[in-house]
Amino acid sequence: MRVLVFGKTGQVAQELARRLPAGVMAEFLGRDRADLSDPASCAAAVRAARADAVINAAAWTAVDKAESEEAAAHVVNAEAPAAMARECAALRVPFLHISTDYVFDGEGTAPFTPDRPTAPRNAYGRSKRAGEIAIIDSGARAVVLRTSWVFSAHGANFVKTMLRLGAERQSLNVVADQIGGPTPAAAIADALFVAAGALAGGASGGIYHFAGSPDVSWADFARAIMDRAGLTCAINDIPTDAYPTPARRPANSRLDCTALTRDFGVVRPDWRIGLADVVAELGEH
Repeated sequence: MRVLVFGKTGQVAQELARRLPAGVMAEFLGRDRADLSDPASCAAAVRAARADAVINAAAWTAVDKAESEEAAAHVVNAEAPAAMARECAALRVPFLHISTDYVFDGEGTAPFTPDRPTAPRNAYGRSKRAGEIAIIDSGARAVVLRTSWVFSAHGANFVKTMLRLGAERQSLNVVADQIGGPTPAAAIADALFVAAGALAGGASGGIYHFAGSPDVSWADFARAIMDRAGLTCAINDIPTDAYPTPARRPANSRLDCTALTRDFGVVRPDWRIGLADVVAELGEH
């Protein structure tokens, strides 16, 4: 199977490159070859690739910056994926796209199911939800995979930030009233390849959730990071309102992932195992 991947340097894109299954060849497009601020160029890349499946692992992920640049975020997170999906529909090529728990309002304590009504509370979430709608409306045989709290040994993420700060400081204040499932980028890559193979085999697709288990607060996740790395930095619990950000963060990022297991056999990964792998890899460098 030949797979075209939008994205090259992001967390998931790098894991897709490292975890290619046997029999799968992939072409990775960075910004130099496919600029998501130019949706037409993305559609052209799909046409030229002659791939058996297309994965969009690129996105505008600067959540706070999106508050002041929502139009630009909308082009990257909605218009570009829409152009990819429409081209995939025309070519009858499966399309896979990564989305986010930020499409929900973040209220309550129950895990969000894929069919729950969406109500994004920030510009980033609105741009991602617009992308979801456009993909479903495109008619492509597609999987939209919502995930949360992605981490890896690559790029910028919470784990790497905590390791850096934990080595420099005696204590850190971390939000304790936001709950979600940290998700290893490696596990997302594996899930995407499974879903891509299923779509290529005729599966119908849809919107699915995929997040690590067990659900945890940012503060408890930070403590687990310190413990795994052998750092003595103490974590002090603080409420969200003590750490204001331009974009409102969801208090509840829990995702119900049972549909993905039912339809594709992909189970929630234990983030603690993924964390151990990431800390070990970073330690080697």
